[in-house]
Amino acid sequence: MHHRAVTAVLAAAALLLTAGCSSDDGGAPGGGDTPSSRVTGQSSPAERGAEETPPAKGSVKVLRTVTENLNTPWGLAPLADGDLLVSSRDEATITRVDTKTGEKSELGEVPGVAPSGEGGLLGIALSPEFASDHMVYAYFTSASDNRIVRMIYDEKKPAGRQLGAPDTVFRGIPKGMVHNGGRIAFGPDKMLYVGTGESGDTGLSQDKESLGGKILRLTPEGEPAPGNPFPDSPVYSYGHRNVQGLAWDGKHRLFASEFGQNTWDELNAIKPGDNYGWPEAEGSSDDGFHNPVAQWRTDEASPSGIAYAEGSIWMAGLRGERLWRIPLKGTEVSAEPQAFLKGEYGRLRTVASAGGDKLWLVTSNTDGRLTPKEGDDRILEVRVS
Repeated sequence: MHHRAVTAVLAAAALLLTAGCSSDDGGAPGGGDTPSSRVTGQSSPAERGAEETPPAKGSVKVLRTVTENLNTPWGLAPLADGDLLVSSRDEATITRVDTKTGEKSELGEVPGVAPSGEGGLLGIALSPEFASDHMVYAYFTSASDNRIVRMIYDEKKPAGRQLGAPDTVFRGIPKGMVHNGGRIAFGPDKMLYVGTGESGDTGLSQDKESLGGKILRLTPEGEPAPGNPFPDSPVYSYGHRNVQGLAWDGKHRLFASEFGQNTWDELNAIKPGDNYGWPEAEGSSDDGFHNPVAQWRTDEASPSGIAYAEGSIWMAGLRGERLWRIPLKGTEVSAEPQAFLKGEYGRLRTVASAGGDKLWLVTSNTDGRLTPKEGDDRILEVRVS
């Protein structure tokens, strides 16, 4: 079955199921008699005719382990010199990783973080003017909400005290034990894009007045960005369940990954103002919602971070414990998605471009879902095609 319409009779039951399952787990596994993925998106003839198509089959080679023994790593922000900033969900710290030596140096702890369930210190991003303003943005769960702050990173100060006092730029995003969203990224337009979750309350996703179950678009100061689809609103798209991956292709088109409940996880091409269907539809439907580009059974994906490289979206799978390659032509999948690294490194949380044909890949084995192995969690450098 390609979609699931949620009827009024089932609404209460769906709410209970949502509250009871983790977005990291993606709900109960799908039936084994249905193929694991479906290509559902469409692009215009002009898009299909004008863009080069990547090869149908790709490859992934793990080049090295950059560093290991991280604790609940979540967000990743590459620096201009090649080093990485990584956030710890449960410790509420940001650490700098020297990608040549693997050495870790803690910048400091972000005050006000209240880790619980899937909440804590989540996504981080560098200001578009980082070279001059040295601002690091962070999305975190506080005692009352999910919010976004920015802090000055002063490398001249001693380790552990390099983060300035946080300036709250946006607050009031619903929080819960599950479905806190958390990915933030500055787009090609230098606006701040934010993936949020519906915190287990499915009704928030269709409520355009709520910040839950949305992609938000903000100025760096936290105001609704100019040109947003709804007047004086930060909402960019709605009808989402739990968005944890944001990436742009070479034509500046935005894609987002999304946790399903029991049936379909999704990769979506984001169009301003569009409704992506949750909770009325999970996966592709005929009900007038914006259908996903591709969808997967929840036990094979449960996606978090995504990145664009070599003509494909690369999607990290938590419960699926694999890296998905989704080759694109426009906003259409040009060949069947392909899975790599299945079960080799456990849960995969974040993937980010390392330039050209290389990616940074962050595991998520200390987040409470598995018994960690020695050395977990780690950051890998991989080459893709």
